[in-house]
Amino acid sequence: MGVRVSEGEIARRRRRLEEELDGKGLTGVCLFAPHHIFYLSGFAFIATERPIALAWAFGRRPVLFVPLLEREHAGEARDVEVITYPEYPDERHPMERLADLLRDLGLDGKGIGVDSDGYGGGYGYRGPKLSEVLSAEVVLVAEVIGRMMAVKSPEEIELLRESSKWANLAHSLLQEHTAPGRTETEISARASLEASAAMFRALGPDYRPTRPGLPAQAGFRGQVGLRSAVPHVITTNARIKRGDVLVTGATADVGGYWAELERTMIVGKPTDDQRRCFELMLAAQDLVFAEIRPGRRCADVDRAVREFFAKEGIGKYWRHHTGHALGIRMHEAPFLDVGDDTVLKPGMVFSVEPGIYVPGFAGFRHSDTVVVTEDGNERLTCYPRALADLVIE
Repeated sequence: MGVRVSEGEIARRRRRLEEELDGKGLTGVCLFAPHHIFYLSGFAFIATERPIALAWAFGRRPVLFVPLLEREHAGEARDVEVITYPEYPDERHPMERLADLLRDLGLDGKGIGVDSDGYGGGYGYRGPKLSEVLSAEVVLVAEVIGRMMAVKSPEEIELLRESSKWANLAHSLLQEHTAPGRTETEISARASLEASAAMFRALGPDYRPTRPGLPAQAGFRGQVGLRSAVPHVITTNARIKRGDVLVTGATADVGGYWAELERTMIVGKPTDDQRRCFELMLAAQDLVFAEIRPGRRCADVDRAVREFFAKEGIGKYWRHHTGHALGIRMHEAPFLDVGDDTVLKPGMVFSVEPGIYVPGFAGFRHSDTVVVTEDGNERLTCYPRALADLVIE
């Protein structure tokens, strides 16, 4: 299996987008979001104050518009022309230069699909909207691309399957290195480094991570002991001790795709209350596995979990929706939430992570990556889920 998206896959996406937008009277697109640019070109980059855009007049070769310092890096993109500008802000603003490029592509005065009316910025960026520097009708098409991204191709699913394997390894190392007296950062760093080194050895010289840092990651993200009851807490470098409930997370970058694996571990013999919360969380996750199938709505799945929580008298310990789509980004649309009526289709990929959070006591959450199939779903992550397998002696 390849470790990056193929040129054929990217060509398929471009054809599909052109077909989707043809009926909207658009003659091209200008995209700024890094995940959209990666989706249509394979170019992964760090977004800074320097604008980067994918300018594409349908029927012509797409153009990557990048600062000079990205020229060699942008050469790794698939089937694009690369055009550079000197620097930001420079004597002439990059957005004015981008407008010149779009005019050269014949898009001035035409309808252009965009994911935002200008560069989204960050890192102190300041600049005009695209509609302020170009006489064109800009039409938001982010939702169109989002719908395309929501249904994964067989190639994308295989990349997520491979990511799941390395997430499993990273988590097994995390569990192996977890022991009373060690700090959460010490354990996380060791597991992530060892798993990443194994990835580089096994996947060979063609393997390239798409983000800075280690490609395989496992850790606790601060959910240690009483703080395990806070779903998105930040690490304090807590020292592991007996009696702690630990909520973990692991993932791995394969071709720019990221599976999600999370587990709840308990240090020492579980108490009756810990055991009860763990088993209720596990039952809620099993319920979701039974609910996910084509034709069901995202809202239906989440509603079933909330009804289960209410029936068990633990509704007050609910904090978040049942799951979210994932792929190039760890969180994508649609969401397994009562507010999302999206109908499940084969090829959609979700996290399944109903959690229970008891303030002043502990939090309990497993997360698995699941793909919707023709007759149900398939779990891509396969790490042990039972309490007996997740107790740290």
